[in-house]
Amino acid sequence: MDFAFFAVNFGYSKEEYGALTWREKAFIYKAWEDKIVRDSYNLYNAVFTAEYNANRPKRKKALKLWKKRSIRKANMETIENNLNIIREIEADESHDWVHEVYAANGMEGWKGGVA
Repeated sequence: MDFAFFAVNFGYSKEEYGALTWREKAFIYKAWEDKIVRDSYNLYNAVFTAEYNANRPKRKKALKLWKKRSIRKANMETIENNLNIIREIEADESHDWVHEVYAANGMEGWKGGVA
């Protein structure tokens, strides 16, 4: 039953499914559940807004489906300070841990750029 779920919803083959650990499966299930809840909530909001707008009393404003989000400008001084700290750390420390992470994931050919 588990394999059927992964095959139908994500297109996994039997080998790909077998390669997943129980922890990876749990994270995938949780992400899938979060997506279903988010989609259901968005559908509820869309239907509610459409129903209200279609049946609203005269002279009442229509509800907007999506609210505008205000855009905050970044503080360039803080960004520059953070970048300076990062540059100092990169100059002082080696990047051996990056190579270890890539090697642990079977990406031996990484040369410091895009893998």
